[in-house]
Amino acid sequence: MTTLPFDALACPLDHSPLMHTDGVWRCEHGHSFDVARQGYVHLLPVQKKRSLDPGDSKPMVAARRRFLETGYYDGIAEAVSHRAIAALGSMVRSGSTVPAILDAGCGEGYYLRHLDAAAGEQPLAMIGVDISKWAVLSAAKRERACRWAVGSNANLPVLPASVDLILCLFGFPSYGEFARVLKPGGRILQVDAGADHLKELREIIYPELKPTRERTSSAPEGFEELASSTLRFTAVLGDQDAIADLLAMTPHLYRGSAEGLERAATLSTLTVTVDVVIREFERQADSL
Repeated sequence: MTTLPFDALACPLDHSPLMHTDGVWRCEHGHSFDVARQGYVHLLPVQKKRSLDPGDSKPMVAARRRFLETGYYDGIAEAVSHRAIAALGSMVRSGSTVPAILDAGCGEGYYLRHLDAAAGEQPLAMIGVDISKWAVLSAAKRERACRWAVGSNANLPVLPASVDLILCLFGFPSYGEFARVLKPGGRILQVDAGADHLKELREIIYPELKPTRERTSSAPEGFEELASSTLRFTAVLGDQDAIADLLAMTPHLYRGSAEGLERAATLSTLTVTVDVVIREFERQADSL
């Protein structure tokens, strides 16, 4: 693998370029951000936080890491990597620059690691950004070749027009920011839960399922939708630990009824439907 760290970072306070020297990222206005011992950089200023410890908690991150390491979502990772490599094909052929990938809401780095492995000898410059310091810490411990940063999708610590491809997987897209940091012709790969995603689990923990909200069919402003597809498969969770980890890594743990969560805790196995929608958008040249 030939992954390179992404270096086009921007100061989260004034948006000027950051320079890396002696384990510190500094901008021309004197703002500085230390690189943690594990290799990541914290670029979410206190004044831009909505809570003391935003994003996924340490237990949620640990549950997601255990669940994903079992391979239950490998089908999603493989589909995303395949689409990402195809999207980058024209960029690789058209010039000598290394394509830059941003995972916006990277969690513990599962999808970037899969893409890294699938790319083989093709060099990629990668950065994962997440608002949870626990997620970024976990990612940095597993993969030192990527750049990892604590930051927000609403204020990405990335320079304008510096990214070729954004991954936004089960996350919170900020299309204005995505348009700002993408190069003209850059792409977004977005993965969202479909109507039947984890339906069997939801039927257990909720008294009744709410009607599925209609997903907008139009592309976000400044983008053209190139493709949309659905990926469906089943996953057999073979023990209570896997079921508990799946619950812990989703909002359902906090939204489910007490009776429903008790029922889920008694299960020793559960077959769930994985149903996701993969959409690909291209940034238009005049979107800014």
